[in-house]
Amino acid sequence: MQQCFAYYRSMKEGPNITTIAALIGDPGRANMLTALMSGKALTASELAQEAGVTAQTASAHLAKLLHGGMVAVRKQGRHKYFSLANSHVADLLEQMMGLAAHNGHMRTHTGPKDPAMRFARACYNHLAGEMGVRVYDHMLQNTCLKITGTDLALTPQGRALMQGIGIDLHPLETARRPLCKPCLDWSARRNHLGGALGTALLTQFEKLNWITRQKDSRIIRFTRRGKTEFDANFPPYRPHVA
Repeated sequence: MQQCFAYYRSMKEGPNITTIAALIGDPGRANMLTALMSGKALTASELAQEAGVTAQTASAHLAKLLHGGMVAVRKQGRHKYFSLANSHVADLLEQMMGLAAHNGHMRTHTGPKDPAMRFARACYNHLAGEMGVRVYDHMLQNTCLKITGTDLALTPQGRALMQGIGIDLHPLETARRPLCKPCLDWSARRNHLGGALGTALLTQFEKLNWITRQKDSRIIRFTRRGKTEFDANFPPYRPHVA
């Protein structure tokens, strides 16, 4: 009896995951959070449209998400813009998407967007999809990244690759955020590169005009020049055939 009591008592201590689960579990709020995975800040009316709810319902959802620490808000002029609170929220959502895909819990509506989303998309603030996985795989296979236990580190070869693309590593390495971090890709079910370096890469690709973001979507499209440059820096893996 005492063991049973101790077990139930332990269930009442520590982090309360039910609050977070309840916030994400509502379809309207889940659609809002998914829309914010593009990394863009959106207004309440834009999020209402994404969720398919009225403005009043969207306002109630956003109040709950703000209180629960899932989103942040900033005011600009007459408008309020909402974004994910931090990268921890984005990581959680991407992990949940991967679990849902793995267990066959997919949305019933499919269409032309699906192949494009799987090819290249924004995962909050880094590149995901097939092209994001290719970056991660290339860097591992060419010893640009090194896995030590649970840590992921950039090697001298990796530093040379990043500097060749024009990324200044010093501010990234002095920041509190991890430099390199694996992020499980929900569509490929393999890792793409997250962390400060993943963010810097996506920003640099956009600055170099290698990519463009599709309006009102997480989809990323490569320009003709961008695809050529990307292939040169991150060529697809081709196993050696004797």
